Amino acid sequence: MRTWQVERRKRTRHLIELGGLVTKAGIVDLTGDDRTVIYGALLWMADKLKSEDGERARDVWTGLGKTAFENERSGRNLIAMQNRHAAIFGVSAPPAIARRSRANAVCPRHNFSTVI
Repeated sequence: MRTWQVERRKRTRHLIELGGLVTKAGIVDLTGDDRTVIYGALLWMADKLKSEDGERARDVWTGLGKTAFENERSGRNLIAMQNRHAAIFGVSAPPAIARRSRANAVCPRHNFSTVI
């Protein structure tokens, strides 16, 4: 296989994994698969990371992501993550997070979009 083919496959795999994260986070379902909303949210996130609050946002989002991955691996419910989200932002996390965590506990590796 040629070098450019190997690189193309690596890039394709990376893009598929990123798309899986968007789906896994419930973004597709929550936006009704509206690409303009998803793109707008990603642009807002990029602006936030470039702002003076960028480090804080990165720290908060890193903590939320780590907690979600740990809970998913252990099969625990994400109630702790919801409570942390509420404390940080003053709002509660979408109910789909808790429902999805129960579904992912059955098969967390292959369950990207199931919301019970």
